[in-house]
Amino acid sequence: MGKSINKKKLPIGIEAFDEICSEGFYYVDKTGLIRDFLDAWGKVNLFTRPRRFGKSLNMSMFKSFFEIGCNKALFDGLEVAKETELCNTYMGRFPVISITLKGINGADYPTARSLMCSVIGNEALRFYDLLINSSRLNEIEKKQYKQLIKVDTNNTESFVMPDSVLMGSLKILSALLQKHYGERVIVLIDEYDVPLAKANEQNYYEKMIILMRNMLEQVLKTNDSLYFAILTGCLQVSKESIFTGLNNTNIFSIIDEDCDSYFGFTDYEVRELLEYYELSDKYDIMKAWYNGYRFGDSDVYCPWDVVSYVNKLRKKRTLPPQDYWSNTRGNDIVRYFIEKVDKGLAKSEIEALVAGEIVTKDIHMDLTYDHIYDSIDNIWSVLLTTGYLTQRGNLDGKRYQLAIPNMEIRNIFTEQIMSMFKENTKRDGEKYAEDAKLSAECEKNRCIPIREGLATAPP
Repeated sequence: MGKSINKKKLPIGIEAFDEICSEGFYYVDKTGLIRDFLDAWGKVNLFTRPRRFGKSLNMSMFKSFFEIGCNKALFDGLEVAKETELCNTYMGRFPVISITLKGINGADYPTARSLMCSVIGNEALRFYDLLINSSRLNEIEKKQYKQLIKVDTNNTESFVMPDSVLMGSLKILSALLQKHYGERVIVLIDEYDVPLAKANEQNYYEKMIILMRNMLEQVLKTNDSLYFAILTGCLQVSKESIFTGLNNTNIFSIIDEDCDSYFGFTDYEVRELLEYYELSDKYDIMKAWYNGYRFGDSDVYCPWDVVSYVNKLRKKRTLPPQDYWSNTRGNDIVRYFIEKVDKGLAKSEIEALVAGEIVTKDIHMDLTYDHIYDSIDNIWSVLLTTGYLTQRGNLDGKRYQLAIPNMEIRNIFTEQIMSMFKENTKRDGEKYAEDAKLSAECEKNRCIPIREGLATAPP
C-alpha cells in the first residue's frame, strides 16, 4: 500500500478538464470524442446520458480544446493530439460560450428565472475586459452587452434582465463575440433539461418551457453567429415542446452507435485503472457491480462508481462495494414507477427484472416532462434513459429488451422499489381493513356506505 501514496489523485467531484490535466489527477482519456464528434457533427448536437456518466467533464474538454487562448499543452500525450491536421484546424480557434443549467432548481418560477439570469450573466461577465474595451464593437453593441451583466442595485450578486433580454441573451452574446473575434461561436449547454424537470416537479412547467423555448430557438435556430452547439441532458426532450421548427438537431442518445464509448468507462479502461492502482484483484467485483450498461454498441461502466470505489479501496482494500450512484439523485422516478403498478404495470415484471430476466418494451426516446407519467410506455423509456435499466437488444427499432445493468442497480430495485411495494401493500391492506370494518358497521346498522361517510338507512 505504501507505493500507492505516489500514485495520481483520483478526480472525485471534479468536472473541469483543465484542472484534472494540470493538477496531476488520473484521467481516462476521452479526447478521441473530439475527433469522432467532428466526423459526425451537425449544427445542433445533443448527447443524452444518465447522470454521472461524464457529460460535464466532456463538455469541459470541448471548451478547453476549441476556445481561443486555450492551453494546448493540456492535450499533450492524449489521443486527440495524434490528429495533427484536426488540431491545426480546430484547436484554440473559436470563441466559446459554455454554461451549465444543472443549478436551475428553483422552488418557483421567479427563483428559477433569477438563477437563469445569474448563469448567463456570469458567463457574459467572463468576457468583460474583452468586450467592454473592444474597438470592434460600437456603443450600441456595448450597451447590449451591459444589459447582460446588469446587477440588482440591492443585491450585486443578482443579475437583472427583462424577458426580452434574457430570451435573447445567448444570441446577443454570440453575436458580440463573433464581431470581436471575427469567428463564429461554439455554444455549449450542459444539463439543458434540468430546469424543465425541476419546473415539472414544482408546477411551473408552462412558464419555464416558454422561457427555454424562446432562449434556445434564438441562439440555435436564427443565429448567423453560431458555428455549432452541443447540449447534454438525461432526456431527449421532444422537439415539439422545446425545439419547435429546429430541423437540424443531431442526436447522440444511449441507443446510437456514434460516440457511444466516450460516456462511461470501457472494460479496457477499467482494467488499466485497476492495474495502475494495484487493484487488479478487484476486477471481478467491479465488473459485477458497476458494469452492464449498453450504449449503442459499447458496454460501459458508470465512471462515478468506479472512481469512487477505487478511491475508497486505496484506503481500505477489504471494503465491500458500495452504492454511490443512487445517492446522486432523488427517487421520484422510481416512486412514480411503483405508483403506476395498479394502472397496468405488473409487479411480476419488476420481480423478473430483479431475478435477472429481460422484459421487452416499446421505447420512446423523445419525451416531454409534463407527459412523462401519462403512459406506462413512457415510464419504461425514462427508466432506460436515466440508467435504472439498460438495453440488451433492439427487436425492430422501437421494441427493446430491457434489463437491470448490475448489482448496484439491482440493490436499488430490491431495497428501494420493493420497500415501496410494501408501503403500497400496507396502504392497500389498511384500506381493505377499513372497508371491511365499514361494511360490517353498515350491515349492523343497516346503513349505506357512500364516499363521504355513512348515510343511515331508515328503519
